[in-house]
Amino acid sequence: MTLRLGDIAPDFEQDSSIGTIKFHEYLGDGWGVLFSHPADYTPVCTTELGLTAKLKGEFEKRNVKAIALSVDDVESHKGWINDINETQNTTVNFPILADKDRKVSQLYDMIHPNASETVTVRSLFVIDPKKKVRLIITYPASTGRNFDEILRVIDSLQLTDNYSVATPGNWKDGEDVVIVPSLKDEAVLKEKFPKGYKAVRPYLRLTPQPNK
Repeated sequence: MTLRLGDIAPDFEQDSSIGTIKFHEYLGDGWGVLFSHPADYTPVCTTELGLTAKLKGEFEKRNVKAIALSVDDVESHKGWINDINETQNTTVNFPILADKDRKVSQLYDMIHPNASETVTVRSLFVIDPKKKVRLIITYPASTGRNFDEILRVIDSLQLTDNYSVATPGNWKDGEDVVIVPSLKDEAVLKEKFPKGYKAVRPYLRLTPQPNK
């Protein structure tokens, strides 16, 4: 199955390090980040999961729940979590799915046969409260993910869902944004953007971030 942006994220019921998880029910009315790992007791994944645990406050500010996945079983996960906590000086505070039967991996197309026929690549999905897939990033197994970028994209998605703006390249929360080209009526522009805007070109109009 190939997932595309805007698709409904497949629901599933799967065992995890904290018990059985029904995915859509677990997410509730919030956002979710589902991300896969090639296997337990692997070095790059250990650093990623430790970093995710340390970012719990940042995810909570954005109403986001993190949920990891590895193709090993629950007992293996529990031992690995002890290693993560010890080596990364943190406490894993989110579930790790036990996808030994590859059910979730196949639902989310996480196994890329030309990279490996048996383990998942570093796939990551951001899912919104309507259970739609809003971001898909796939990294090779050798490269750890940039979680600052993941938070940045979530900030952009949450902002642009509520205002008629888009975010420029390398944008960070608090910086100027661009007004969507479809918005042309001056009265509407004044109402929506009381701080005004700068028209660099007719199609490129910069305005201070609306919710700041």
